[in-house]
Amino acid sequence: MEFAVCLPVLVLLVFGSIEASSFIFLKQSISVSAYEGVRDAIRNEGSNATARQRIENILNSRGVQGYAVAFPSGESADADRGDEIIVEVSAPTQPNSPLAGQFIANRTIRSRVVMIKE
Repeated sequence: MEFAVCLPVLVLLVFGSIEASSFIFLKQSISVSAYEGVRDAIRNEGSNATARQRIENILNSRGVQGYAVAFPSGESADADRGDEIIVEVSAPTQPNSPLAGQFIANRTIRSRVVMIKE
């Protein structure tokens, strides 16, 4: 009797923990890739293309799907020293969910990093 009451709660806790861990990993992956991309873009020889390649390499190695990369500040190679370089990376939660993606509302996780051109 107690098992029939406790089992659904335990299953919910286990799968909820797995989903929460997956979303934390997704947020961390997006944050790290945005940081590494903007670090590449602010260098003297850096450009949006090299930054995008770095971001894509990180996200692909971590298995992130459906991501988008944006450079709201424009082409970093054309920026002057001291200008802000902005990189935004986003990814939806649904295709990156290991278990219950189809049952959870799709949200977009975003990371925005701003650094000064070297």
